[in-house]
Amino acid sequence: MKKRMLVMLAVVIAFVAVIASVKTFQIKAAIAQGSSYQPPPETVTTVIAKQEEWNTTLHAIGSVAAVNGVTVSADLPGVVSAILFDSGRSVNKGDVLVLLDTKQERAQLAAAEAQRELSRLALERQKGLLANGINSQAAYDQAAAEFKQADAGVAGLRATIERKTIRAPFSGVLGIRLVNLGQYLAGGAPVVSLQALRPVYVNLTVPQQEIGKVTVGSNVEVTPEGASAPEVGRVAAFDSVIDEATRNVRVQATFDNRSGGLRPGMFVDAQLARGAKTLAITVPVSSISYAPFGDSVFIVEDVKGPNGKTYRGVRQQFVKLGGSRGDQVAIVTGVKPGEEVVTSGVFKLRPGAAVTVNNAIQPGNSASPKPADS
Repeated sequence: MKKRMLVMLAVVIAFVAVIASVKTFQIKAAIAQGSSYQPPPETVTTVIAKQEEWNTTLHAIGSVAAVNGVTVSADLPGVVSAILFDSGRSVNKGDVLVLLDTKQERAQLAAAEAQRELSRLALERQKGLLANGINSQAAYDQAAAEFKQADAGVAGLRATIERKTIRAPFSGVLGIRLVNLGQYLAGGAPVVSLQALRPVYVNLTVPQQEIGKVTVGSNVEVTPEGASAPEVGRVAAFDSVIDEATRNVRVQATFDNRSGGLRPGMFVDAQLARGAKTLAITVPVSSISYAPFGDSVFIVEDVKGPNGKTYRGVRQQFVKLGGSRGDQVAIVTGVKPGEEVVTSGVFKLRPGAAVTVNNAIQPGNSASPKPADS
């Protein structure tokens, strides 16, 4: 019995050893096969990097403001007796916009003029008496003071009547009227907006590191909505203080606004000239892999695999970017002319990945793209 058990144990041990050796062989074969496995190549599009002339312009977001812009308001309280303007019309400086009722002031003016005439006659009489030595100098001085007081009262009433005639303080374009005929206006009540549209200001914000490259008098281009050609203005002034929160400085440019397309309050995308044109490596924006630790591109080249054979693969190259224009971005450092840069499919690549280039359909690569069928 004991001998039989020993035989059975030996058979089990032999069986386990055979199974273990077989599995060991299978695992080693799988590891060898995995180490030599090459994933299928990814299909990408590419472009050959080349140097192009790059216009060193700075993009900035700005807002349009009128050189002269106010809300015309009532100087004194009163009832609107006449409205002499239409909404949206152009007016000249001094044009009458609204008349307030002045019946009471005109009646007071007539009484004041009569009182002034009486004071003038009294003054003339006192002057004749003083010349003949009949009256005293004090009586003449009293009559002269009363005449001046009456004359000042007439002037004051005339000024009140004029202040109830609301005029355009400068030439410009009116907005929508805010008053109606017969409406009572309190002092300071708004009547209509008035904006001078030629010229206009465009207020921009520029990073402090760029401010040394922008000078007073340098050109600024702005394309209003719906306009076929850009408006060209010039930098007029810089703010004396840099914003501590954003480290930006306000820049004010002046535009003739001949087309009238720039309206106060409008947001615009402005381009500021900041030096001479330079040469830069330009690639489509879709070529850039943006990341917190650095921007990079993938360059297609011959890569040596683990088995010693070469294949078409990619190398990740970190780059320093410059400005952008349209579909393009400038690469300052990291890419050399003649290198083949991946332009689409960047998100699915990793360093050393095999690729297949298919440039049948290319991403946009225009400096001034225009939408099709829009």
